[in-house]
Amino acid sequence: MSDLITDNTSLNRFELVEQGHVAYADYEIETGVLSIKYVFAPDELRGTGSAGRLMAGITDIARARGLKIIPICGYAASWLRKHKEHHDLMA
Repeated sequence: MSDLITDNTSLNRFELVEQGHVAYADYEIETGVLSIKYVFAPDELRGTGSAGRLMAGITDIARARGLKIIPICGYAASWLRKHKEHHDLMA
């Protein structure tokens, strides 16, 4: 899943392009911790699961980079609570 996600380091956000639209998650990385500040999906992608696919890709990236996650965004926190297979990533 992470191969679909782009790390736009100039904007500090992970991006997923689907159907010509960009869903993204703003982040900060500090001392081995990935803070997910905001997750956004445009109206055209809402209800399609794109934000969930974005979060799945972000967890793959975090795991590969050895990062823990602090979900500041309510959506990110809710998604992580529902996906127990990623609870080990939570800081």
